[in-house]
Amino acid sequence: MSFLSPIDLRILDDWQRDLPLTERPFATMAAALDCDEETLLADLARLRAAGTMARVGATCRPNTVGVSTLAALAVPEWRIEDVAQIVGAEPGVNHSYLREHDWNIWFVATAADADELAAMLARIEMQSGLRVLRLPLKRAFNVDLGFRMAGPRHALSLDQPADTSVLQPADRKLLQRLTEGLPLVSEPFAALGAEFGLGAQEVIARIKALLAARIITRIGVIVRHRALGWRSNAMVVWKLPDARIAAAGQALVRQPGVTLCYERHGTPDWDHTLFCMVHAKSRAEAAGVIADAAALPELSGAERQVLFSVRCFKQTGAQIDHRPARTPEAAE
Repeated sequence: MSFLSPIDLRILDDWQRDLPLTERPFATMAAALDCDEETLLADLARLRAAGTMARVGATCRPNTVGVSTLAALAVPEWRIEDVAQIVGAEPGVNHSYLREHDWNIWFVATAADADELAAMLARIEMQSGLRVLRLPLKRAFNVDLGFRMAGPRHALSLDQPADTSVLQPADRKLLQRLTEGLPLVSEPFAALGAEFGLGAQEVIARIKALLAARIITRIGVIVRHRALGWRSNAMVVWKLPDARIAAAGQALVRQPGVTLCYERHGTPDWDHTLFCMVHAKSRAEAAGVIADAAALPELSGAERQVLFSVRCFKQTGAQIDHRPARTPEAAE
């Protein structure tokens, strides 16, 4: 991890959400940080170049604008690099990780529609010669990976459904640009709006509407947790009867140290359908969080598997429009 100044730490910890929705949001942030706007913009550009910050932008709720799935491949060890390149070459793959399991390359694939998603997965199968395990989202308990990095671990808030009735035809392209990241200029919403023939206030009004509808889950600084020392990260999957999953998911959301939680459709090859993520700075810390979760009454007797992340191949904003992302981000 590169050197971080006190202002860097505050940027990365305090501004992961609630970016000021004003024509000059960075000036408002700078005032709160006791620095000037020019200094803040330079710091943000440096953090992005160093890989500790992915972007200043938005994260979108899965399957509200585009469609997505979690997927996995069981790759022989000698083919991991080759297959990872095949997976990562798809613009619609926005996250790709090597995990400790027979199903070892895991990725999230997002597309504008179901046909485009199916075609992408078929290309991966054809080029790799391997079958893709598809595990689409069934129910979200919390899908907002934004947590404070300093101080004690806190519980998440329980997810609420999105209101897709507010979507307008131009929103898809706007959301795509927001997931790629705002331009780091004094008036980013004006710069963004100029691409679509909109004024800054029109862009801000659409963002506010999409936030209120929970289609945008948050807008702010999107950090790279691994680059900031959170390297012992595990995907924990639980096997429970359908009737117990709702209570178990809600209990996991309330467990400090759990950073994501959702239910996925299972397959004959994968019957652990309740997923949660644990981000930690050491295996011991992660193991403690997992042990505390396993002790919850709602998870009593549940079989579990723990898949630690070994390597991040790719991490970018989601692909929700019919075009490749304009500026692909390097993996952590």
